[in-house]
Amino acid sequence: MSDQSDKNGMTIHLKIWRQARGASQGNFVEYTVNNVLAEMSFLEMLDILNEDLVKKGDEAIEFDNDCREGICGTCGLVISGVAHGTHAGTTTCEVRMRNYSDGDTITVEPFRAKPFTIIKDLVVDRSSFDRIQAKGGFVSMNVGSAPDGNAVPVPKEAADNAMDAASCIGCGACVAACPNASASLFVSAKISQFSWLPQGDPERTRRALLMVEQMDAEGFGNCSNHGECEAVCPKEISIQNIARMRREFIKAAFKG
Repeated sequence: MSDQSDKNGMTIHLKIWRQARGASQGNFVEYTVNNVLAEMSFLEMLDILNEDLVKKGDEAIEFDNDCREGICGTCGLVISGVAHGTHAGTTTCEVRMRNYSDGDTITVEPFRAKPFTIIKDLVVDRSSFDRIQAKGGFVSMNVGSAPDGNAVPVPKEAADNAMDAASCIGCGACVAACPNASASLFVSAKISQFSWLPQGDPERTRRALLMVEQMDAEGFGNCSNHGECEAVCPKEISIQNIARMRREFIKAAFKG
């Protein structure tokens, strides 16, 4: 990068998917963003582009975002063919423009899957995840005063594994990356976070059966162990959870 580009910022060329609504025909539209600073996030760069479009009287590009701190996952975009971008363990909002060079061309698409209907441009409907999670029910626990912290002993390994699974933010990158559009990593994480803990035992059979059945009903594909889901997951959820989900489902099916 030249001294001049360091001083005035970079010029970035974008190919962005534009689609008025889910039922309409979409296409890529090319844009150029000037004066992009290295310390900017990817979303801040899109903000600059939208400001320029509005000034010209054009319609701004719709994209999802909320916390911009890598917590919520609503910012999910496919950047140059990779869900959330090419840097492992990051959400789209954590991607910094220092990772690009002056004159680069970047392709930006929504998360693509049949159950993720495009609402507009880069925004997709991920309410299918909500319906799957709702089928998981609840965790039974006694009401009243708080129990003693040692009343239900939990081995450290089990607690750690449960916390690792619970770190899933439900962004949908796993679905976008999977060639079969499988939601197995998401569903398995939500099943595993309870199956590791004794508090999750009362509903474990019901939980495994209903969540997997709802996943299939939503139209997600089957897992074929490509491992792409784990590779793009911003919270680095392990595909070992998928194996655990399968065990939970098989045991639940026999009990049923």
